[in-house]
Amino acid sequence: MSLPCGIRNFSYHTDIAIIRTKTQWVLFILFMLALSVLPFYLPRSWFDTVNSIGILLIAVVGLNILMGYCGQLSLGHAGFMAIGAFTSALLTGNLHVPFLLALIISGLSAGLIGLIFGIPSLRVKGFYLAIATIAAQFIIIWILQNWTDITHGSNGLDVIPASILSWQFDTEIKQFYLIFTITIISVLFATNLARSRIGRAFIAIRDNDLAAEVMGINVFRYKLLAFFLGCFLAGIAGSLYAQYRGHISYEDFTFQQSILYIGMLIIGGLGSSLGPILGTVIIETLQKSLTNTIAPWLEHTMTFMPTGFSSGLNLMLFGLAIILILIFEPRGLAHLWALFKSSYRMWPFSY
Repeated sequence: MSLPCGIRNFSYHTDIAIIRTKTQWVLFILFMLALSVLPFYLPRSWFDTVNSIGILLIAVVGLNILMGYCGQLSLGHAGFMAIGAFTSALLTGNLHVPFLLALIISGLSAGLIGLIFGIPSLRVKGFYLAIATIAAQFIIIWILQNWTDITHGSNGLDVIPASILSWQFDTEIKQFYLIFTITIISVLFATNLARSRIGRAFIAIRDNDLAAEVMGINVFRYKLLAFFLGCFLAGIAGSLYAQYRGHISYEDFTFQQSILYIGMLIIGGLGSSLGPILGTVIIETLQKSLTNTIAPWLEHTMTFMPTGFSSGLNLMLFGLAIILILIFEPRGLAHLWALFKSSYRMWPFSY
């Protein structure tokens, strides 16, 4: 991370710290305060969107570890979310396992399945690895669809709301605090991971896996670790999704969702801490605005358009956004923010 002119780091621990200047500490504290009071000022119609952003952000952060840092292309992330969701639903509903324990087990189960589908990364990469992860998506969903004795097929499972000791998270405001507490922990974990020895090994493999192996990095071990961590966070997101929605089915975790997560990451910026946040917030907010405001207006005013035009507007603009980002700023919105932030070096109060 760049620092203002005249600011230096005198130790390694200071250099890898996320927050290093007084201004950054002030901004971080103000952000946390604003986030803590947000539910009291947020319109009720936006609660679902904001909570969905928090859940999806965990999954996209996991995908960023796998793709952005380690360079392993994955097109089956929604399938690993499904593993976490159904694991959590079965543990809390059938076995009455406490929510926090079910949350961790959900992440571990998705991570272990991710290890299995990460094994081909030793021999293949790029589009060939993408085909393997697509297979993971369809295999997982096929099992959930046909294992009707456990998953109830298309009827799905009812999921009880989360509870920790005597605290019941049975309202959207309570859900907000639960979701964003776990989201913040996940984002800080991923950011710290990128600055650690493991993160540097991931980046070396992403840039040139042959050179990384020559340098003594165990490429296969770190690739599997990236798959485990990325899928672990996807399982956590799936568990939160299940208890928040109250009912899940295999139809909630489509291949289209996996593509959407990759699009969020591309728009936000691969391999950056800010990229998943920007991509998830912008795409989810845009979809909310299109669905509730623009699409009904188009249906009412543009009656000459083909049937279903407004309903497909979300996908159309999503694809357009990816094309424009790839053409004009392939490093994503996070890079634009980094360029804008360069003026921070000249601020007199940055010291």
